[in-house]
Amino acid sequence: MRDYDAATAFLGEWGRFQRLVFFLLSASIIPNGFNGMSVVFLAGTPEHRCVVPRGANLSDEWRNASIPLELRDGQEAPSRCRRYRLAALANFSALGLRPGSDVELEALEQEPCLDGWEYSRDVYRSTIVTEWNLVCEDDWKAPLTTSLFFVGVLIGSFISGQLSDRHRNSWQISSYSILYIRSLHIFAIGYMLLPLFAYFIRDWRMLLLALTVPGLFCIPLWWIIPESPRWLISQGRYKEAEAIIRKAAKINGIPAPTVLFDTAEDSKPQQQQKAILLDLFRTRNIATITIMSLLLWFFTSVGYFGLSLSTPDWHGNVFINCFLSAVIEVPAYVIAWLLLRSLPRRYSLSGTFFLGGSVVLFIQLVPAELYVLSVGLVMLGKFGVTAAFSMLYVYNVELYPTQVRNMAVGATSTASRLGSIISPYFVYLGERLFFMPCTTQLPREVV
Repeated sequence: MRDYDAATAFLGEWGRFQRLVFFLLSASIIPNGFNGMSVVFLAGTPEHRCVVPRGANLSDEWRNASIPLELRDGQEAPSRCRRYRLAALANFSALGLRPGSDVELEALEQEPCLDGWEYSRDVYRSTIVTEWNLVCEDDWKAPLTTSLFFVGVLIGSFISGQLSDRHRNSWQISSYSILYIRSLHIFAIGYMLLPLFAYFIRDWRMLLLALTVPGLFCIPLWWIIPESPRWLISQGRYKEAEAIIRKAAKINGIPAPTVLFDTAEDSKPQQQQKAILLDLFRTRNIATITIMSLLLWFFTSVGYFGLSLSTPDWHGNVFINCFLSAVIEVPAYVIAWLLLRSLPRRYSLSGTFFLGGSVVLFIQLVPAELYVLSVGLVMLGKFGVTAAFSMLYVYNVELYPTQVRNMAVGATSTASRLGSIISPYFVYLGERLFFMPCTTQLPREVV
């Protein structure tokens, strides 16, 4: 069997069988959407301040004044990590002195939160941050948990990739780019559902359970979705492949040819030469493409996940911020699909890269009071990065010859995963360095 596509062309590209398989697979993508960004709420950091123990022997007046004020976002707010030294405050309270009038608070000695923190319950009932106090000196551990989450994604992708080489379960439906863009739309739907789950479930353990359970409903797909006939044929299992294709023809209401495959010349499984990583650097042209692809995948992933994970840092309602971040992906995928159909790849990709990067950098020049403009620019930046991310996958596959294409996809996907692993620390640094593009500080009046 020399041409699988020609042998199965009678099925059509978008029959009832193909639609059934596509929509079942799409349903399995939805949980990926809300699980992929769940760490936004699981590791959310609420407002917090030092605990002042009840046995501190302070008057109500001194207890209320025990937390120093600091300038944050242009306004004075209680410190999150410091308090006045309680021993000194207890002495002043016992002497009947009053804070502010008898004692100058700014001159008092301060100390860290020795008795822990109290957290606001306005947004979260509990998160991993509140449960293990990942704040102040330990605030670096919060992005570490997010990075470890993406390390798990990397390991899972590697294992699933190895399994797919042995047990393929996929169907080629219409053109690859159309199928890929459609699957991204399904991912965006799941992403949009995430803030809805998080709004009604404020405890991180219950939220994690609620986000995980829907994935269990995908288990029956193992028996419902058929094996890939193309892969079966590559393994020499022609009878199984023919049975699946004849079943597909029956569902589509199309008569199948009497003879589907001529296996006289292909009695043995097709053995394809295995590519190795070194093959991506054997010639100067391929090496240049590989190096550029790895860099593009890495930095695009940093930008995409940096913007997505920074939604809690946008002042306003964290649930609405996350929803807006998800909604903007839908038009981004639509525009990416139209650009892939109508314009050269290089122009489309470079244009969306430039849009996403320049707009996010420009936000730093917008005055704080112009919050509507800031919100619009954030959404426009996310739009550009998302569109570029979706087109990069399609374009990258087209750049490589068939022999090394799978290896190239694996290498660039790994670069993307590494970008997602490091992206939480770009957000972490951006909270401390105002010029970092991944953390756009928006006014609280945004919502």
